[in-house]
Amino acid sequence: MVAGERCCVVTGGRGFAARHLVVMLIQRGVYSVRISDLGPTIALDADEETGVLGSAFKSGRAQYVTADLRDKSQVLRAFNGAEVVFHMAAPDSSINNHQLQYSVNVQGTKNVIDACIEQKVKRLIYTSSPSVVFDGVHEIINGDESLPYPSTHNDSYSATKAEGEALVLKSNGSNGLLTCCIRPSSIFGPGDKLLVPSLIAAARAGKSKFIIGDGNNIYDFTYVENVAHAHICAEQALASEKSIAEKAGGQAYFITNMERIKFWEFMSFILEGLGYDRPKIKIPAAVVMPIGHMVELIYKILAPYGMKVPQLTPSRIKLLSRSRTFDCKKANDRLGYMPIVTLQEGLRRTIEAYPHLKADAKLKMDGTSKVSATLPSRNNKQLLAVVLIVAAYYFFFVWGKLSNKTQAHF
Repeated sequence: MVAGERCCVVTGGRGFAARHLVVMLIQRGVYSVRISDLGPTIALDADEETGVLGSAFKSGRAQYVTADLRDKSQVLRAFNGAEVVFHMAAPDSSINNHQLQYSVNVQGTKNVIDACIEQKVKRLIYTSSPSVVFDGVHEIINGDESLPYPSTHNDSYSATKAEGEALVLKSNGSNGLLTCCIRPSSIFGPGDKLLVPSLIAAARAGKSKFIIGDGNNIYDFTYVENVAHAHICAEQALASEKSIAEKAGGQAYFITNMERIKFWEFMSFILEGLGYDRPKIKIPAAVVMPIGHMVELIYKILAPYGMKVPQLTPSRIKLLSRSRTFDCKKANDRLGYMPIVTLQEGLRRTIEAYPHLKADAKLKMDGTSKVSATLPSRNNKQLLAVVLIVAAYYFFFVWGKLSNKTQAHF
């Protein structure tokens, strides 16, 4: 690092949202940025090599350090000399492995807190999730931070993120450490290697025709640059004069684009923007749920033999079929957060970031995206029967192989 410069650390710094935060921090120029992640070395993408990050590494404004949060000695080394820590590291949310999630989201977060205190870090901003208040049963409409943690969460990721969040909030004020938690809802944008690629993989296989539920569930999505911006707003609030910092510290904040939209309408915008048909065939969640339980059981049996994490699990079905919207008033009042990129502009940038995933003449000619051509159209009952059979076959035997796992930040 540049001698004498103030330093911040981003844990999980090679993750989707974290990469955007790193670039925004470098552009802001207040701190040198230490990127912490599991890999032994950092391999920059071509656009990173020639962009802000590549230049920062050459100038010494950015540095990479290997650290496994489960090893406190590594965390202590990563935080040495840091003034601020942005704790963004977490396992893939779709991996419903309690031992893994607990070891990182709870034990790892405890190591982060302890290391911050021992290394005299001044501010800790934790990337949490709206799922910490979601039980998988009840919809959330305009939820605010007064919502309690449920007695039972939708999955292990949500349960352990709630535990980690509680630890961070409790540590506010310990030995001069100020903390807060950011709960970004359904992150999307350029650089996403999960949601958009897996959505297009399904479309190219002719499997994007289905809507789980009635298709009317409302969601709050958050463009990735708004998520990075929210983290910086939080850090600035904690670094402000005492009255502002005390009001901002020890709190959790929902972060969204503040533009609600139907979940399946959002997915349709991405599909249509890349040249694919929007989903139209509705399958009740209650019909799909038994299949989800069977898929999850099969995964538990076959995971040791290399089966990839399936998308159609009971917890994911609940996420896809229920409304979840959140109020950002508290973040606006105490952090000064307002989205800097609109939903429409975010969708445009996201679509433009994936030219290689657009539908082309070859895909249209070979019929892989035209599942409707193989379905009979005699009457609705026959159509529904065929759809359910195809869906059951696909979800049982194909989905796990196709899956690159939809975006984790639900």
